Amino acid sequence: MSLKLLNSAYLMNIVACETEDCYSQLIADLKHHSYQYYVLDAPEISDRQYDELFQKLLITEAKHPGWVVKDSPSTRVGDQPLSHFESVTHRVAMYSLDNAFNNEDMSDFYQRIADRFSDDAFVFSAEPKMDGLAINLRYEQGYFVQATTRGDGKVGENVTQNVKTIQSIPLKLQGDHFPDVLEVRGEVFMLKSTFEKLNQQQLDKGEKPFANPRNAAAGTLRQLDSKVVAQRHLSFYVYGWGEVSDNWTLPKKYSDMMHLFEQWTLPINPHASLVEGIEGMSDYYERLLQLRPTLPYEIDGIVYKLNDISLQTQLGFTARAPRWAIARKFPAEEVWTELLDIDVQVGRTGAITPVARLQPVNVGGVMVSNATLHNMDEIQRKDVRIGDTVIVRRAGDVIPEVVGPVLSKRPDNTVLFHMPEHCPECGSEIVKEPDKAVYLCSGGLYCPAQRKRALEHFVSRKAMDIQGLGTRLIDQLVEKELVHHPDDLYRLDTETIAGLERMATKSAQNVVDSIQGSLFTTFGRFIYSLGIPEVGEVTANNLAQHFKTYDALLSASVDEFILVDDVGEVVANHLEHFFQQPHNLEVIQGLFDAGVDWPEPQEIVVQQNSPFMNKVVVITGTLESMGRTDAKNLLEAAGAKVTGSISVKTDFLLAGEKAGSKLTKAESLGITILNEQQWLEMMPEL
Repeated sequence: MSLKLLNSAYLMNIVACETEDCYSQLIADLKHHSYQYYVLDAPEISDRQYDELFQKLLITEAKHPGWVVKDSPSTRVGDQPLSHFESVTHRVAMYSLDNAFNNEDMSDFYQRIADRFSDDAFVFSAEPKMDGLAINLRYEQGYFVQATTRGDGKVGENVTQNVKTIQSIPLKLQGDHFPDVLEVRGEVFMLKSTFEKLNQQQLDKGEKPFANPRNAAAGTLRQLDSKVVAQRHLSFYVYGWGEVSDNWTLPKKYSDMMHLFEQWTLPINPHASLVEGIEGMSDYYERLLQLRPTLPYEIDGIVYKLNDISLQTQLGFTARAPRWAIARKFPAEEVWTELLDIDVQVGRTGAITPVARLQPVNVGGVMVSNATLHNMDEIQRKDVRIGDTVIVRRAGDVIPEVVGPVLSKRPDNTVLFHMPEHCPECGSEIVKEPDKAVYLCSGGLYCPAQRKRALEHFVSRKAMDIQGLGTRLIDQLVEKELVHHPDDLYRLDTETIAGLERMATKSAQNVVDSIQGSLFTTFGRFIYSLGIPEVGEVTANNLAQHFKTYDALLSASVDEFILVDDVGEVVANHLEHFFQQPHNLEVIQGLFDAGVDWPEPQEIVVQQNSPFMNKVVVITGTLESMGRTDAKNLLEAAGAKVTGSISVKTDFLLAGEKAGSKLTKAESLGITILNEQQWLEMMPEL
């Protein structure tokens, strides 16, 4: 439906409601017609008639502002632009799925379940795997209150304003008997037809088109201006749930829960079905594979979930995925096209990656003009030459790659590729790492390509956590030569940032405040923020715990680095090389001069005579006496191993207020559950 503004002459013929009953009925009518159009795809009135009703709503609410309800359809047109997205911790983790790429993987998945239970045939829910973005919707008392992206599974971003504009998502659940608190999980996506119109609009405006519907949906959902999101008409399907009120009993079957969602006017994929046994899963796969090209949206596989929720609970989760579900991916798609040239790209760490420039070709619904060639060794091994006809493969979200040349079509004038001697970004010498296939730009932090990526890494959430400094702002700071190295960030002021494109004084001040707020950090975060090759978050924290101080870290040798957990010879060499470079030490000293600091490390003395010695403990819910991080530190000092997920190996669950699904799982597995008072009474004095 268009939701367009009608001309002023026509508006004069639309009369506002003069009673609240009329206003309530008007909202009910609009909700009904939106559901018919966006969810059932069965409109009962024309776009023009819908627009008339909507304009009547706007006129009525302008005349009677005291009548406006929080789930009014008028809230879907977009709100004031945001300066940034806030981080939100998921109350129940949003897990990813394990993948099956062939029949053998599916058989292994099925057999693991069959080995655990005695049933001969299991019933699974089968659903198309939408190629979009996972989202968590929170409803309280039936009203939509928050939407959060998946993020890293534990922490996502608050995109509530943007998600409100998605017409298929109800702002208030219909029907009754829904939980007081309900988190709904599903996929936000863009229809193929919507994607085509959007790209045409991009081209008409002289702007770059989106690569595929998934990228378009992702780019749309991350718009700071929700009015832009409203104009792009995203769609949504439900596939699961997160937190549910403790006093509300889940049905016994996954399909029953999905049926309840449908009754509450949440949109369900119409191709979802129940299948039995490995044969049923295989039949459904073949049907969807044939149906795939005709669907109005992109899918990259099928998701199978055990339908029996009690069996789901018994199987539980691995560290990253449920054991009771799997994503059966469709096979990679391959096409032929001409290799026009080979360029190189410079990564954040200086790695030089050859990139194939291709005659544009459609691969799996996406126009591909570039594909990775990985490294020089791969080019030589595959004998890929400029001018070849090459095979290009793309599987799901994987970056397109060149599989190899079609030798039967090789012309006589092909050209061998040679790695350039100088970096295309900064002109610095390109060097090859000994005994490795990797070539590196020697420009370090002085290379513009590395500079932007290094700054993005430095300000990221797990590093210095400087909010508001996104890619676009960093690009401007670097391009205007306001920032060359991370320490330059701490010299920025509000006036300088406010002078940049799309920055106002208030948002600029927020950025400056966030920069200054990052000065007091942790040693582990600081090490991670430096962007040392191969040093991730876990390794950085291990280094911090081992060396305690920067001086000890700086003076360490390769042999000393290898003594640290998770550090091998490769990482040790990267560390030694990094701290031997004068320009790196200059930047670090600049950060110290700016005031970057962290608390002195405190020695943790483990209490040997503790009831938690060598026990596995999970913490859930909100504690009254302290934060969960403090509780974790105390438990570890008492000899416990604190983990994030419930399993048969868990000894204790410390359950605070608003404990969710972890409490249910612990009860089903017979795990000892402690409330906060019981836990404190058991804790030894440390």
